[in-house]
Amino acid sequence: MRSDTGEQRKLDKIGTDEPGNRAVHGPGNTGFIVDANVCAHLALPLYFTPVPLSLAPFAVLLLGLVLRPGVAAATLGAYLLEGAAGLPVFSATPGAASGLAHLLGPTGGYLLAYPLAAALIAFLARGKRQATGSGFVRGGLSAGAGSLFILLCGALWLAVLTHAPADSIAQLAILPFLPGDALKVVAAAALASGWVRLKQRMD
Repeated sequence: MRSDTGEQRKLDKIGTDEPGNRAVHGPGNTGFIVDANVCAHLALPLYFTPVPLSLAPFAVLLLGLVLRPGVAAATLGAYLLEGAAGLPVFSATPGAASGLAHLLGPTGGYLLAYPLAAALIAFLARGKRQATGSGFVRGGLSAGAGSLFILLCGALWLAVLTHAPADSIAQLAILPFLPGDALKVVAAAALASGWVRLKQRMD
């Protein structure tokens, strides 16, 4: 039976040895950006809020769990730069702006939170071992913290743009997304822990 310490060492090894982590210095980083791009385009507009349901946060959670903090932040930062430059990497919902206008629009708070959220998740997932149970549980707690950070940043941004009261902001920017985000957290933690186990068997 493998211990959490062994799994943690594998996470750290993935952070240094995997092509995706070295890719921040090379063209392989494109693969992770493509993942975020694909997830961002899996979006569903909601009639009562300018914020769509999107799988983009799932990509952020997963990258945070499988990459080291600096690499995760740099990957999502590159994704934002591509979007700001006008490349079609953001959620293509009806009426949404493109380029920098999209980044500074109603969903800008969520988007700008991605690099910091990914770094936070990676940092928490790789901290000193504590009594949190399996790698899946630790990954879930780390991804949950990152998910809440994204939601809060998105809500604060929307509040500044709209000057709406706090209860309205909660209805527009947080509450509708909690069930889906909980599923994303569980899925990201499951995939990341499965990836670690697979690497252990391969190594």
